[in-house]
Amino acid sequence: MSQPELSRPNRSSRFRSVVGWELTITGLVFVALLGGALLSPDFLTGSNLSFLTANFSEVALMALSMTLLVIVAEIDLSVASILGLCSAVLGVLFAAGWPMPLAILACFVVGGLAGLFNGLLVTRLGLPSLAVTIGTLALYRGLAYVLLGDRAIAEFPAAYTNFGFGNVPGTLIPIPIALFLVLAVITAVVLHATPFGRSLYAIGANEVAARFAGLRVERVKLMLFVLSGLMAALAAVVYTFRFASARADNASGFELSVIAAVLLGGVSIFGGKGSVIGAVAAVFLIGIINGALTIVDVSNEILTIVTGLLLIGSVLVPNLLARARSARERRQLRRDAMR
Repeated sequence: MSQPELSRPNRSSRFRSVVGWELTITGLVFVALLGGALLSPDFLTGSNLSFLTANFSEVALMALSMTLLVIVAEIDLSVASILGLCSAVLGVLFAAGWPMPLAILACFVVGGLAGLFNGLLVTRLGLPSLAVTIGTLALYRGLAYVLLGDRAIAEFPAAYTNFGFGNVPGTLIPIPIALFLVLAVITAVVLHATPFGRSLYAIGANEVAARFAGLRVERVKLMLFVLSGLMAALAAVVYTFRFASARADNASGFELSVIAAVLLGGVSIFGGKGSVIGAVAAVFLIGIINGALTIVDVSNEILTIVTGLLLIGSVLVPNLLARARSARERRQLRRDAMR
């Protein structure tokens, strides 16, 4: 049997595993909805689902850019801190008398620069993104506290706060979720239907080979870190207007939910594998589980434990399945060789 004939089943197996995982997560979304309905008769009401989905809109937005980063075998643990810093900047500038559009623009500039700083440390100095973004997680959150301290800035114009917690006219779909869905479609098209998207998979699967193929690996990674900062800034605008409050501790701990959603969606922590559809389904799954537990008055501490368990499971289960699949393929190859 020739080498190409051996490789085709492996590629087919990997494709089936990705699609199978996406279908599994999608199925679990419906199971979670059913479980929520059993916990409370009010769970599946339109108003509750609208509130529930709006409640994880910031995590959903940041998960899109995180998906691309993890596919190229990098990670950004500072996204929630960038959100907090951008929220603080937005509040301080608005309180100083800046027009709101300029304050929002400054928010995006800060987010982009924060992502650029992360990216330069990783791509130019060759530092591991895990270590870099753990450091900037603390740095950016500290800068937010320097700007605001423990105080909060509120009383934003109603025209802007409506963007944070309002619905698409004539529907119960929150505006931030509608924005997320549009961006998710764009991200999916870029990742799955363009040469740039294929280059991300190539970089994540084998960075050395990607360089030999002529891909500008450092430039691509730098762009993705900047994009991560910009998406965190967008999430900061949504979060600030949704709660009508700019605080230095906004979205503390959200980085765990973002990473859990991406990994639970089937994106490999080692890079080169995953899809936007899986990540989107996982975002909804985590949001629904948290919403179902919240509606029965489960404490925030328990919600954090659940998120941690989902994060561990998102790494452990795919790894165990991959090992089992690899063992089956080796057994099949041995049987074929003995014929």
